[in-house]
Amino acid sequence: MRLSITLPIIGGMILLGAAAFLTRDSWTGWLNSTSAPQAAVEQPTPPIQEAITLKMTEQARKNLGLISKPATPREYWRTIEVPGEIVDRPGFSDRGVTSPAVGVVTEVNAFPGDTVQPGDRLFRLRLFSEYLQNTQSELFKATREVQLITEQYARLEVLAKSGGVPEVRLIELDNQLRRQKALIQSYQQDLLTRGLNPEQIKSVADGTFVSTIDVVAPAAIDHSRTASDIQAVAFHTTGDQIEELAFEVQELNVELGQQVQAGQLLSTLSNHHALFLEGHAFKREASFLAKAAENKWPIRCTFAEDDEVDWPAFDQTLEIRHLANSINSETRTFNFFIPLLNQSRSYDKDNQTFIVWRFRPGQRVRLQVPVEKLKDVLVLPSAAVVREGPEAYVFQQNGDLFNRLPVHVLYEDRLQIVLANDGSVKKGLYLAQSAAASLNRVLKAQAASGIRADVHVHADGTVHAAH
Repeated sequence: MRLSITLPIIGGMILLGAAAFLTRDSWTGWLNSTSAPQAAVEQPTPPIQEAITLKMTEQARKNLGLISKPATPREYWRTIEVPGEIVDRPGFSDRGVTSPAVGVVTEVNAFPGDTVQPGDRLFRLRLFSEYLQNTQSELFKATREVQLITEQYARLEVLAKSGGVPEVRLIELDNQLRRQKALIQSYQQDLLTRGLNPEQIKSVADGTFVSTIDVVAPAAIDHSRTASDIQAVAFHTTGDQIEELAFEVQELNVELGQQVQAGQLLSTLSNHHALFLEGHAFKREASFLAKAAENKWPIRCTFAEDDEVDWPAFDQTLEIRHLANSINSETRTFNFFIPLLNQSRSYDKDNQTFIVWRFRPGQRVRLQVPVEKLKDVLVLPSAAVVREGPEAYVFQQNGDLFNRLPVHVLYEDRLQIVLANDGSVKKGLYLAQSAAASLNRVLKAQAASGIRADVHVHADGTVHAAH
C-alpha cells in the first residue's frame, strides 16, 4: 500500500527536475535581473575634501601678532648674503704719534680713553739730542752773522758812493747775506720738523735755546689733496684748532721717565669716523661682487648688536670700493671693502669730554650683495609662507577667515621669500605677513575635529557656506 503511494510522488519529482533543466534559459535571466538593483545600490564612498579655510578670533590673531597687508607686485633684487665685520680704515682711523728727537719723557698729558683735539699737548720731552742742540746753535750763529753782515754793508755802502770802497766789495757782502739767509731757512725748517713751534724757533734765533719740547696731537689730514701736492709743516695754536675733529687716545706706548729715540712711537690715537665694512666671500662669488662694484649697486647691511633706538636712522648708501686680489690661505676667502661713515656723540665727566661711537671695529655684520633683478613679483617675509613637501602656501585674510592659497616660490633668503605673480594670488588680496606655520597647524586641527570653518548650521538644521 505504502509502496504504491510513494512511486507516483517520486515520478512527479523527476518530471519537475527534467522540466526545470529544459527551461533553464528562461528562468536564469529572471534571477539575474532581480539581483542587479542590489548591485547598483553599493556605490563607492566619495573622498573627503581637504579643508582650506580656518577661522581665527580677534584674540587669537592678537596672540599670534598677525598683520595682513595687500599683495602688491614690485621689483626685487636677488642677493647673496656674505658675512663680514667692521674694521679700521688705514690712513683714516688710527694715527701714530712719534718722538721728534732724542729725549726723556718728563710729562704724560693724555691717557688711554682721553679725548684730544689737534694741537693739544700729549707729552713733554726734555731734549737729549746733540744734533738738535747743534742745529739751534747754528741757527743762532747764522742769525748773528746776518746782523753783522747787514751792519757792515750799511757802513760800506756810504763809502762806495764816494768811491772810497769798490763796488765789488758790496757785491761780496750781498752774496754772503743771501747764503746766511738760506742757511737760516734750512735750520728753521729742520727745527719745525723736530717739533719746535715758530715761537720757540724765534727764541732760539734770539739766543734762548729750547731744552724741552711739547709733543701735540696732529692736525687733520686733507685727503682731497693729490699725491703731487706737498703739505707744508704747520702748527696749530689754541686759536687755530679744528673743533670738529677729535682723537681718542687708544694706546700709550711709553712711560714717564723713559728715554725715547727720534721716530719712536709714543702713543696711538684713533678717530673712528671713517671705517670699512670688510666682507669675507668665497672665490665662486667673486663675479657677483665684481659686477656689483662695477655697476655701483647699493649693498644692504645688517649690523649685529646694534642699538637703533638711541641713534639716528642709518641712511648711508653703501657701495663696494674695491676687492682684494689675494685669498686667505686658512679660511679660503677673499675680502672686499665698503666705506662706512660712523655716528658719534660725546658726554662730559670730571671736566673731560669722552666720545661714544655707534659702530666699532670688530663688530659683526651681514652684507646682502645684489646679483639679479626680478620684475613683477610678490615679496613677503619668510614667516608668511609655510611648506608641506613640494607645496608652499600663504594665507589670505577675509575677516575672521583665512584661506590657504598655493603659491610658487622663486627665491628665498633668511628674511624674505619671493613669489611668482602667476595669478594664484590676485593683486590687492590681504595676506598674513607672519605665523603661516601656526595657521597651518590650526587649519589641520580644525579639519581633524570634523567642523569646517567655511560652513555654518542654521537653526532649521540646514548647512550653508560661510558668508
